[in-house]
Amino acid sequence: MQFALVNEDRCPPTPNVIGKCIGCGQEMIAKCGEIKIWHWSHKGKRKCDPWWEPETAWHREWKECFPADWREVIQWSAAGEKHIADVRNASGLVIEFQHSAISTQERTAREAFYENLIWVVDGTRLKYDISRFDRGSHDLRGAGRPGYFMTHWPSDYFPKSWIGCSKPVFFDFGGHDDDPDTRSPKAARGNLWCLLPESVDGQAVIAKLERCEFLDAAHRAAQSFPPHTILLEIAHAIAEHREAERRAEAQYLQRLRVQNSGRGRLRFFSK
Repeated sequence: MQFALVNEDRCPPTPNVIGKCIGCGQEMIAKCGEIKIWHWSHKGKRKCDPWWEPETAWHREWKECFPADWREVIQWSAAGEKHIADVRNASGLVIEFQHSAISTQERTAREAFYENLIWVVDGTRLKYDISRFDRGSHDLRGAGRPGYFMTHWPSDYFPKSWIGCSKPVFFDFGGHDDDPDTRSPKAARGNLWCLLPESVDGQAVIAKLERCEFLDAAHRAAQSFPPHTILLEIAHAIAEHREAERRAEAQYLQRLRVQNSGRGRLRFFSK
């Protein structure tokens, strides 16, 4: 964890300092080595948030894009259940950064607990995550709105374990200006790719968002991505496009009927 209570103040890890866990109150030891990022560790067996996972440099980089008082925030349910959100902004938007594998049961439990939630997933964790996305990204079809795409096969782009989420999932495939990972595809440079919940016309909807746009929205909005509104707009655009095609086809057929009718009259008079 990045913060612990020291004299009741939230403090980052400091060498030779003892703190208390902000979640369970257990004693915490500051781990300030030269290899791993500095962090707080529970002394003895951890009896804290079951959704906790070891924090990587990737986690820390993302969390430090937000104010300190938005990071590692305790959230309670009406039933008294509590968990520590990675980031919770001033408007109540929760952002969970996920690097490790997560079971479907835990994922759905988090989505139910954090009503206003978006995921940011490390898209570089597994060997074939980047190459799969790179192959698929060339075949994405536009959704009638700039930066949005549609596909019948979202698993051709993203890990199957994240298909069917009830919350927006932003995939970070690396490719930042200071990212040394040369595997990152060109399409990922400075961008996040979001798989929206639900579907339109039986197809998944994918959005491309610049990293700076995401951070700006996450800092100021109650919903960084209002998926329901976006999906309705795309569905409306598809319906309008189909109606325009139907009208154009009807007009074309009408012109053909008129032309054929004229030819018939000409043949009659020529006799």
